[in-house]
Amino acid sequence: FQMTNQELTTCALNNIPIKVAIINNGALGMVRQWQTLFYNQRYSNTVLHTGADTDGNAAKGTRVPDFVKLSEAMGCYAIRCEDPADLDKVIAEANSINDRPVVVDFIVHEDAMVWPMVAAGTSNDEVMAARGVRPDFGDNEDD
Repeated sequence: FQMTNQELTTCALNNIPIKVAIINNGALGMVRQWQTLFYNQRYSNTVLHTGADTDGNAAKGTRVPDFVKLSEAMGCYAIRCEDPADLDKVIAEANSINDRPVVVDFIVHEDAMVWPMVAAGTSNDEVMAARGVRPDFGDNEDD
């Protein structure tokens, strides 16, 4: 998202009411995921916050960048969702806005990962999914 967020300005200036969901684990997510899976959890320079609570989540007010402020500066409506109990309410709020872009910053645990993924040096038919779950390619490999 940090490599493409400047397009929010284009959307705001042209009244394009897209919805963007950021799955924010308070780190450089892709890099952290690779360090977790392939480098024995040897983390280096991936944390994007200055503190954490007892569950390992970024402490409130310490996120860098603050995607809500960044999005608002680009002319978007922005919301942060920190509690799973607020999920439905936040999504309904985002969906109710149709006159400008909306960015929702969903805060997740720092170890949250994005699936499916393809590891380096492998082909797309070797896609990895969470907890060993693999899409059915019809090759009966998981049988």
